[in-house]
Amino acid sequence: MSDEIRDLTIGILGGTGPLGRGLAIRWARAGLRVIVGSRDADRAAKTANEIFEQSGVDHVSGLGNLDCTSVADVVVVAVPYDGHKALLETIGGAVDGKIVVDAVNPLGFDKRGPYRIDVPEGSAAEEAEQALPGARVTAAFHHVSAVLLNDPDQPEIPLDVLVLGDDREATDVVRALADAIPGMRGVYGGRLRNAGQVEALTANLIAINRRYKTHAGVRVTGL
Repeated sequence: MSDEIRDLTIGILGGTGPLGRGLAIRWARAGLRVIVGSRDADRAAKTANEIFEQSGVDHVSGLGNLDCTSVADVVVVAVPYDGHKALLETIGGAVDGKIVVDAVNPLGFDKRGPYRIDVPEGSAAEEAEQALPGARVTAAFHHVSAVLLNDPDQPEIPLDVLVLGDDREATDVVRALADAIPGMRGVYGGRLRNAGQVEALTANLIAINRRYKTHAGVRVTGL
């Protein structure tokens, strides 16, 4: 594990959901301190205990979202888009100076399948940047299969994680977080203003997964 993340505490808002829980499991197994965050602190604590029982790791705990944010060094936002803005409004100054990783995909679903929801700011990550002016906002982990993350029989997650942001030191830390999960590789994907198309690509991956009954990810060639 990279020295730059070894001593960090990772808080995951939406940590009781499929993506957040899966990331918590993988990072806890990698030896990182993880806090599961939720609107319901009891539910967060229950999920943390379940992760302990499943994985045998004792460096995972659960707290309410604001307490989780206040304690964590890096905050991952992994909530459904319809709760994204309301959550950002509750954490405010608690993220000043901290790295925030927005993993939210603004997607809708109808009988024709998944589609991108237009966000006035351009993307969920840019919405976070505007709502949290004191934070070091990045975008990452949009294309990671929650099913694979939560599967104890899946030792590695073979995909690349595109990491976007305007703070190069922050994107380096987030790339290292991706690298900490076996099989995964963090790849710098450009400025935060380009997060919209990365978020939208998730709709295509969901369509691929439904058609081919798989859990497709993204690989960048030539690196």
